[in-house]
Amino acid sequence: MTRKRIVLILSALSLAVATLGAASGAFAGLPANLSAAVADKARPAGDVARDTARKPAELLAFAEVKPGQSVADFMMGGGYFTRILAAAVGPTGKVYAYQSAEFIKFRAAYGTEQSTAVADYKNAVALTGPLSATGLPAGLDLVLTVQNYHDLHLKPFPAGTAASVNAQIFKALKPGGLYVVVDHAAAVGAPVEVADSLHRIDPAVVRTEVEAAGFKLAAEDAMLANPEDPHSANVFSPAIRGKTDQFVLKFRKPK
Repeated sequence: MTRKRIVLILSALSLAVATLGAASGAFAGLPANLSAAVADKARPAGDVARDTARKPAELLAFAEVKPGQSVADFMMGGGYFTRILAAAVGPTGKVYAYQSAEFIKFRAAYGTEQSTAVADYKNAVALTGPLSATGLPAGLDLVLTVQNYHDLHLKPFPAGTAASVNAQIFKALKPGGLYVVVDHAAAVGAPVEVADSLHRIDPAVVRTEVEAAGFKLAAEDAMLANPEDPHSANVFSPAIRGKTDQFVLKFRKPK
């Protein structure tokens, strides 16, 4: 073997080790099932591009996601978390990907995105009931809702929608189960009506409503916080989209 070939091989090995080290460093201290789920090569490139901002492994570690669990991705959007959850809970677990009938009626693409997200995962099930009867099964370990709790206060939905949904989620979770809410923060004390105009909500409102259903706040985290967000812009505004200040609240159903 020539010296040039040896140098080339050693260079390739060094690059491989460096790449592996960088990848493992990105998930240092995180459960193996979560780091593997986020690193899954089958994930859409568009999803992967959003990982830096969304911190999925850190969020699901906070949500205590483990192999074999039954979990729900509530108001699942394009399926970003559905795919990660399906890989994270593994073949012995189950993911219920819920998108409301109202949202699918409003935008048919929501239904198409839901079908696409669950198609490649045998442990994923699509749910499309209305918000008044979501169809969540009993015995869930976790219900996760990301950037959608405020939608329960949109004008098209009747008053009391949030209370009804929270009660359904409380019933579906097993004792000790978790309800994790991530959403765009509104200004402190902002009225609930900003959910419709800005697509934001005051975390204090969420806490009051969720605790009224019987949950106890277990923890909160600032992993998605952005103190530079003025809280006054619509979250779809180009100036703030993808950079909003988001709160993360973890509630537990008492045992």
